[in-house]
Amino acid sequence: MPVLPASLQQEYPFQSQAIELDGLRYAYVDEGSGPVVLFVHGNPTWSFAWRKLIQGLTPDYRCLAVDHIGMGLSDKPADYAYRIGQHIDNLCRFIETLDLRDITLVGHDWGGCIGMGAAAKLPDRFRRFVMMNTAAFRSQRIPLRIAVCRTPILGPMGVRGLNLFSRAALTMAVAHHDRMTPAVQQGYLFPYDSWAHRIAVQRFVEEIPLRPSHPSYQTLVDVENGLAQFKHHPWQFFWGEQDWCFTTAFLDEWQQRFPNAKTTRFLDAGHYVFEDAHERIVPELRGFLQST
Repeated sequence: MPVLPASLQQEYPFQSQAIELDGLRYAYVDEGSGPVVLFVHGNPTWSFAWRKLIQGLTPDYRCLAVDHIGMGLSDKPADYAYRIGQHIDNLCRFIETLDLRDITLVGHDWGGCIGMGAAAKLPDRFRRFVMMNTAAFRSQRIPLRIAVCRTPILGPMGVRGLNLFSRAALTMAVAHHDRMTPAVQQGYLFPYDSWAHRIAVQRFVEEIPLRPSHPSYQTLVDVENGLAQFKHHPWQFFWGEQDWCFTTAFLDEWQQRFPNAKTTRFLDAGHYVFEDAHERIVPELRGFLQST
């Protein structure tokens, strides 16, 4: 397992644990006690993204945050499928191994899709849903800045060679740039320190299925079709409105599907809404958990 530098341990003061999945380390943090809150990250983040929310909830809740294979402190094999369906299956196995029940799912970016995919497979284990700047349904659009990262030559050179995808997110994904201190930037970049260790970052970019011919298109269709069964569960949306990727059009789609959901919009927050607005999210999240 990578050894965290002292400066990063102050920002991320958690003990990383792991289960073994097919011989691979699947890392996670497990902090606090009480009702289960399961955090699922997207790309190019890792469980580090949830640190402020975990610290705000752990006096009263058991907070678990996973690192997908290829991300964070999990193993990063070169010969791995890195398909969304595999990430969903991994999360299901994690939930079953730890026998998690009455789960409140918190998903961001790809984590919303992966988390809802797991919920569709294990519906009796989930109680509430909290989504932040994410999607779990098909979209026909993709921002140019991400489309460039999918090109055959420029994509790998930029994402894996120069780490541009992760580095760009340090500024493009937030509205309050003062939040991204050197220690926070180090935290986001730490797991992705080489060409080999950036493989999943690149694969997540390539996994966006715009057409039925994409290998993961049917997986996304299945996730989308699984949403309706949770229509009467409690839902909360936290949305950073300065997100150029998951724009408010995605929030509109969520609200159409779940009209009774509670929604909090942050006009001054970007894609990393948990950085821009964590001190406002924590009390609202606590209120949601207590009232539902």
